[in-house]
Amino acid sequence: MSVVMDAERISRTLTRIAHEIVERNKGVEDLALVGIRTRGVHIARRLARTLREITGHDIPTGSLDITLYRDDLMRHAVGPQPLVRRTEIPFSIDDKKILLVDDVLYTGRTTRAALDALIDFGRPKAIQLIVLVDRGHRELPIKADYVGKNLPTALEASVQVRLQETDGQDEVLLQGGAE
Repeated sequence: MSVVMDAERISRTLTRIAHEIVERNKGVEDLALVGIRTRGVHIARRLARTLREITGHDIPTGSLDITLYRDDLMRHAVGPQPLVRRTEIPFSIDDKKILLVDDVLYTGRTTRAALDALIDFGRPKAIQLIVLVDRGHRELPIKADYVGKNLPTALEASVQVRLQETDGQDEVLLQGGAE
């Protein structure tokens, strides 16, 4: 496995994305962050802290569990039951610009499930997608608005994001090579 992003690079990348968010949205009014469980939640919280440092404003931040929205859940009749975690969105998403956050964008199916889940909570003004890594190979017409790193990979490759909050260290690993 090769390290494609270390802790310092991840930190710099999230700072850059935070500045892009402020610039693109002409400030942070009506913005809210929603992280897709699990690592997207940690990235969203880090972005909220960085945005507060940049603008002085707190950005509402929530977490979204998409387990029951996945299209692959019922494909196999027998197997381990999915672990459903809590969705915590302690604010109205109506008329807000929602910044949906995930660690890796691959086929687009996780994002599609997250959009379905999010819409069940209300009607946002807009939804923008933030990903730490975009590895390509989309199966659905989904594109991130903010990308930390474009990492073209072979189909059989694996991209692993490790974060301090869940894994004890920050790094992005690639196994199997790039395209």
